Amino acid sequence: MEADYLYHIFNRGINSNLIFLDNENMSFFLKKTEQYVLPFFEIYGYCLMPNHFHFILRPKSNVGISSKISTSFKGLHCEESIYSKSLAKLFSSYTQAFNKVYRRSGSLLESPFKRVRIASEEYLRNLIIYIHQNPEDFQNYKFSSYKAVISNVETSISRNEILALFDDKENFISCHQKEIASSQFEI
Repeated sequence: MEADYLYHIFNRGINSNLIFLDNENMSFFLKKTEQYVLPFFEIYGYCLMPNHFHFILRPKSNVGISSKISTSFKGLHCEESIYSKSLAKLFSSYTQAFNKVYRRSGSLLESPFKRVRIASEEYLRNLIIYIHQNPEDFQNYKFSSYKAVISNVETSISRNEILALFDDKENFISCHQKEIASSQFEI
């Protein structure tokens, strides 16, 4: 992954099995996201579903990454791969906790996780809508970035950048009323 480009990061449970059994699992995953992802990425969107998840992430510039490597990733030497390693740490940490709680062993997620570099603003806008529309009642869904974007509460989501892509909040909401076909995305 390269700094300053946007990426669609997604994965699902092995054989499409559930990876989040309840709201507590999803909340825990988001806490781990804060720990392992936020130091290295800007978040443009996300949605957690029972058997899969989506993120839209922009790796931060390498400036300042070196100091974070020593505190968060002891023993990792390759600065260029820190982005992938931070995501791998998130997935590994979540899987270990999930396995401990549910007394299971082995992989939880398909490997490797999927990533697609986002090539255009139009694709990005449609992807944001598509990701938010994953749940049936997406306007009220607790585990996506939709509500964080339209609210005024403090958030780690790149709200201003997202709203600028849609011109303003009203257009963001309006665009989400049109269904986006999944066939245009590499999933």
